[in-house]
Amino acid sequence: MAIQRMDHVGVVVDDLEAAVAFFVELGMELEGRTPVEGRWVDRVVGLDDVRVDVAMMRTPDGHGRIELTRFHTPTVISAEPEDAPANTLGIRSIMFAVEDIDDVVARLRAHGAELVGELARYEDVYRLCYVRGPGGAIVALAEQIS
Repeated sequence: MAIQRMDHVGVVVDDLEAAVAFFVELGMELEGRTPVEGRWVDRVVGLDDVRVDVAMMRTPDGHGRIELTRFHTPTVISAEPEDAPANTLGIRSIMFAVEDIDDVVARLRAHGAELVGELARYEDVYRLCYVRGPGGAIVALAEQIS
């Protein structure tokens, strides 16, 4: 089986503080916050000069997570065409941990999926990519490097 678990749902927001407050009020816990930038993230999401702040929210049972992302660069896009890029406001991707990312990408391509950016390596921890699926939905895949 290719999928090991659902890791998190990514939501691009224009006001990170308000979004964190909303999800805390809902009952989620703030797991952590961090700025993210660098060539590896540019390659994964298929954008240039990405600079974001991320807040990771966790369900009380510890199993579900939402990644709230505030883009500083590039500027967010509020319109939502079918092929909306990774920095469009709203729910943009669902991340799945997989065992063999190359095999999964190949199988998804057979069903019409295409890479949004590139398959990229994050240090010696993960191989990552975004794949655009039906209706323009972005599915993110992560293979842990052993």
